[in-house]
Amino acid sequence: MRSIVALSLICSCLAARELPEADQRYGNIRHTDSVFEMPEYSSASEWRARAAYLRRQILWTAGLDPMPDRTPLSPRVSGRFERDGYSIEKVLVETSPGFYLGGNLYRPLGPAQPRPAVLLSHGHWAYGRLENSERASPPTLAANLALQGHIVFAYDMVGYNDTLQFPHDALGAKREELWNINLLGLQLWNSIRALDFLESLAGVDASRIYAAGASGGATQALLLTAVDERVSAVALVNMISFHMQGGDVCENAPGLRIDTNNVELTALIAPRPLFLVSATGDWTVNTLRREFPAVRSIYELLGQGDQVQAVQFDAPHNFNKASREAVYTFFARREDSFRGPVGEHSISLPQPSELLSLWNGSLPPNALQSRPAYVDQRIDTAQASLIAVRGSPSVEPSELRLASRERLQLALRVAVPSAEALQSKVVETWRNGEFFAIGREGMGDRVPGVLLRPRRVRDWVKPTVIIHPEGSAWTMSSAESRDGFVSKVLSRGGSVMAVDVYQTGHARVNGDAAAIASRAKPFFTTFNRTDTSQRVQDILTVIAYAQQRFETEQIQLICPQSAGLWCALARAFVDAPIDMVIDWEHFDAASDAGYLEHLFVSGIRKAGGLQTAVALWSAGRTVVFNTDESFPASSDAKLPGLDVRPGSFDWDGLLEWTAPRRRPR
Repeated sequence: MRSIVALSLICSCLAARELPEADQRYGNIRHTDSVFEMPEYSSASEWRARAAYLRRQILWTAGLDPMPDRTPLSPRVSGRFERDGYSIEKVLVETSPGFYLGGNLYRPLGPAQPRPAVLLSHGHWAYGRLENSERASPPTLAANLALQGHIVFAYDMVGYNDTLQFPHDALGAKREELWNINLLGLQLWNSIRALDFLESLAGVDASRIYAAGASGGATQALLLTAVDERVSAVALVNMISFHMQGGDVCENAPGLRIDTNNVELTALIAPRPLFLVSATGDWTVNTLRREFPAVRSIYELLGQGDQVQAVQFDAPHNFNKASREAVYTFFARREDSFRGPVGEHSISLPQPSELLSLWNGSLPPNALQSRPAYVDQRIDTAQASLIAVRGSPSVEPSELRLASRERLQLALRVAVPSAEALQSKVVETWRNGEFFAIGREGMGDRVPGVLLRPRRVRDWVKPTVIIHPEGSAWTMSSAESRDGFVSKVLSRGGSVMAVDVYQTGHARVNGDAAAIASRAKPFFTTFNRTDTSQRVQDILTVIAYAQQRFETEQIQLICPQSAGLWCALARAFVDAPIDMVIDWEHFDAASDAGYLEHLFVSGIRKAGGLQTAVALWSAGRTVVFNTDESFPASSDAKLPGLDVRPGSFDWDGLLEWTAPRRRPR
């Protein structure tokens, strides 16, 4: 029989760590103009572990985990002409089947020899890579780098110049978000393939490939360098900031900056050489005082503090001559022949017709003709990847389980809290019960709940946790009714716990928080977890709390109505053999529509959704109501103790299952 004294001691221990007075998740809505700080890391090993996760986070949110096949680039050169000391070629490369990336290749004239190379990504200038104004001139930058001995590939953002198969803002619909299909991911893949192209060229020294970009182009260069070790040095111009994270759709993939920011992502470049160029007239005004020291702290942890440099110019947002000359000098320092600062030569710029492949030309016949065609291609690839991995005889079951859980975690951003991380507070007590609140240390959450105790505990009746869309109020009402399910469980000697998970019951959001959330649009999910993710996390938190509170892993979870799907996802992260009763509500786990309406999470379909979750359920008794032929377990799950019932949620029929009158033999 459980000891009440032991329960009290556990309660006192858990309560020792203070909870916030209110759930801070409702007010702490982050967005691109929030003010962030650099987390502190105490050792190189701690940072390396964090860095590995952040790289995975970038690739996952970009839809590049797993990495797509590197199909043939089939470069098409439609023209070449020479200038004084360098040549320019018009190039199209096929970064994925039917999608073409445009750019210009600048090469020094003279004898062939191994040369350094530079990948140039332009900002959101009106004319993209062809911009030629006082504040920015990618052709001037590229031509001067070529004169300095570099092979340079200046390539387009989507929707600019030659890369026109769909507009710059074409991707981002909610259905695409379910599959991690977004413009940032397409541009990051284009950057990776542009690097493949540059590396393949005769005369390129693969050990000396650099990258540079300003503004939104710096975001591209940052993300590429963070995930691709082939970039050996990078210059990021007028972008990296604690108080502005990028204002364009191509810089804000859903999930990208949950629990992180651009400054921490920039530190992923360490220990490779990094140059931060900033201006007094834009959001990089504080770089020398805040962002540069923060990034340098990571370089110093790795013993490479001298590999990161910074400079600031008194100018508005730009990639002007002074900034370009600073970048020339930074790259020149990488070479043994460095003799000092490098100035810029005046360039006779070509006409747009000389730089554009499609000025009087057309895309190859296999080019995708529409955004929907591209989206369908990506979804087909993702589905094929899921099917291939699940059916591969070369993948050990334990490896498959780990990989599947990791991807589901990357989508949901949830975790089972450790015993040390749990926080709790008893708010009010009475003879056979209490109101409490729980949360996780440092996370700002505060989840209200109720614990009801029977007059006499029967040790064969497992503690019951109820998750209801109406919150703990439903449990209290059921306990107060003589015919209520909770009342009957209590009368049979079972303890009952219930909580108000995110935006349910007493935890519903107030109007002020809703107003704050609206200001984060259209990039809310770039920085914040969705309601579904928060609810799944709260369920994991109460499971961990209940297991500690009752001193047993063997609890039972009952989740009627829409709460059933939240619990189905949460169960995928719990290894203990807990019992579970859920309402499936005839949810079609193989269709996008249900996720869009009832279970929205960025990337959840790419992770396999509820089909993956069911496959990850641990052993234990499980009853699923309101199922049909679409329920995943009907075809491929072999879970012991699984009881799939097409009928409606049956409280009366669950009573003996939940709280048997007599000790089971």
